Amino acid sequence: MLPRHYSLKKRLIGFTSAFCILLGCILVFTAYKSALHEIDEILDAQMEYLAERVAVDARPIQSHFNTHKRYQEEDLFVDVWEYAKQSHLTHEHHILVEPKQKAGFYTQHAASGMWRTYVIPTDKYQIQVSQQESVRQHLAIELAGTMFLPYLLITPFALFGLALVIRRGLKPLDDFKEELSQRNSTSLEAIQQQNYPEELLPTINEMNHLFERISQSQQEQRQFVADAAHELRTPITALNLQTQILLSQFPEENNLHNLSKGLARMQHLVTQLLTLAKQDGSLSVQSQPMALKLNDVALNCVEQLMNLAMEKEIDLGFERNDPIHMISIEQSIHSIVFNLIDNAIKYTPSSGIINISVFQDTSGMACIQIEDSGPGIDPALYDQVRKRFYRVHHHLEVGSGLGLSIVDKAIQHLGGELILSKSADLGGLSSLVKLPMKYEFH
Repeated sequence: MLPRHYSLKKRLIGFTSAFCILLGCILVFTAYKSALHEIDEILDAQMEYLAERVAVDARPIQSHFNTHKRYQEEDLFVDVWEYAKQSHLTHEHHILVEPKQKAGFYTQHAASGMWRTYVIPTDKYQIQVSQQESVRQHLAIELAGTMFLPYLLITPFALFGLALVIRRGLKPLDDFKEELSQRNSTSLEAIQQQNYPEELLPTINEMNHLFERISQSQQEQRQFVADAAHELRTPITALNLQTQILLSQFPEENNLHNLSKGLARMQHLVTQLLTLAKQDGSLSVQSQPMALKLNDVALNCVEQLMNLAMEKEIDLGFERNDPIHMISIEQSIHSIVFNLIDNAIKYTPSSGIINISVFQDTSGMACIQIEDSGPGIDPALYDQVRKRFYRVHHHLEVGSGLGLSIVDKAIQHLGGELILSKSADLGGLSSLVKLPMKYEFH
């Protein structure tokens, strides 16, 4: 049973090697048969010629065969015996052929093996010239081996060259795989076909059609989210205002307080969904990179969120504020910093501390770090909290589970990196954002 996954290269090389071995065996067998046929013709002619020469002046001759000696192709055994004496019945090695009426070649079975014999009968004598079949077979094997030796020497080099040809021929598959592996979830542009062979074009066409359908589906999804968020924002805002009016009239009604919290969460969710729709759409592409000062962006975010921090008596300020000049998309950086500080305020208990640091690291990346004294996040959940709508269960604050997802996606678009860890100084969560000094479109 074949494995579910296999290497096409290895299989082609294996099949080719097996074919070469099989071809070599066929070559050896064919060479052996051809050589044996040629040897039979040549040696048979010699035996016939020798018998005719002996028949000119026939007289009794008895050959001597040594069972311990290995004879060569030039060794022929000549026997001339009288019919009257029946010498063929008493020959010690039984290589003599019984009386024949017609000249020709005959095969004789003896204790020493098979013999090929040419017989000429006369009136008084029978003349025969004999040779072992094994001598001819050994010679044919030697000749076949001599013919096969060049093939055996060339085969490894041929297989190596063939393996290189196969690898080069299948390189478009590797290129195709490499191109697909370098794509992320948002890379849905069509694959260019001019660099690939015709055999791959049907697959590439189907892949392009698939990318097109996925892109259309994502666009429809983003449009739905944006439309739904826009449609919900106005009535939720109105409900929230009406609830606040009712709370001012009935401040002790717990149900109204619960309703207010629920509406606040819904309003926050709608705001995050709108941000997400803009992020997934073409806003980031349309925004042009510009020269900015990271410190000013961070300061602006702090000013916007200072009132929220003061309500919880949180000490919000800069621990390090190095001047960082960069070229990037200000709107995206503002969204990143704002969401991270907002999350830190949300999950930091009253009278807590939030420190902000702006600096440049040793690799030349622009960095902004937000640390808080809150409960932090289990390191095992660092990857989970980046997913959409994921919320840490023990956190009871109003949230949608989209904040870090929006931040992470925006950072990736800018070519940066988000590193989550435990704050060494404050004990809570540390969010380190690394961004390139100059934005390049991703």
